[in-house]
Amino acid sequence: MLAKRIIPCLDVKDARVVKGVKFLNLKDAGDPVEIARRYEKEGADELVFLDITASHEKRKIILEVVRRAAENVFMPLTVGGGIRNLSDIRDLLNAGADKVSINTAAVKNPQLIRDASSKFGSQCIVVAIDAKLHMANGISHMDKSTISYKPQAISNKWEVYINGGRTPTGLDALKWARKAEKLGAGEILLTSMDFDGTKKGYDLDLTKAVTAAVHIPVIASGGAGEKEDFYAVLTEGGAQAALAASLFHYQELTIKEVKSYLRKRGVLVR
Repeated sequence: MLAKRIIPCLDVKDARVVKGVKFLNLKDAGDPVEIARRYEKEGADELVFLDITASHEKRKIILEVVRRAAENVFMPLTVGGGIRNLSDIRDLLNAGADKVSINTAAVKNPQLIRDASSKFGSQCIVVAIDAKLHMANGISHMDKSTISYKPQAISNKWEVYINGGRTPTGLDALKWARKAEKLGAGEILLTSMDFDGTKKGYDLDLTKAVTAAVHIPVIASGGAGEKEDFYAVLTEGGAQAALAASLFHYQELTIKEVKSYLRKRGVLVR
């Protein structure tokens, strides 16, 4: 049995870590390399950098952040955001990234997944999926703080969004995850846009649906609020890894605390 992974995520804009709620209202959260060092000391299994600047003119900024991080930490680094082609992937891997995460470019040009996995190996190609629930009755993006939320997955659809969660694609998240796997993706980084930043727990329905649809590891993201949420998504949700950002940024929980809790509950972690 593979050990489950706990992965902090750093959203990086103009060489600074930022954090928002539901992809909005971004606040400065510190220096990425300093935070990376802290996470490694706490026992993070991997680290994800998401470059949300994502403009072609500023690609050199994230490359420098990756170089600095790779020189200072030894845990695997995954980098995503603004990746458009094989050249971008090569530059990030050469800068010290162990994996790259592609989202918008993969949707616009699925062949990129096949080409990248063939050239660099599927183990370093992560396809990121930002998904949002569309209920059978047409309601979407429900407020879990004010209403009872228990969707029936059989009648609901999760739609894939691109461009940092701003653009709906009409793609069904489950079908897209299956296609990404067939094209050569080594992992799926699955973010629930409905739950992102809410600290109300991961989207177990979405996670279960995607993990059942593919055979590659799924990293669950969006909604971690307490230790029990990690346990739920790694067991009931079927995720191979759990990612969190604000929870770790502001030290409401440490990675060490989460792993200790998981061990006590019988979950194999490193």
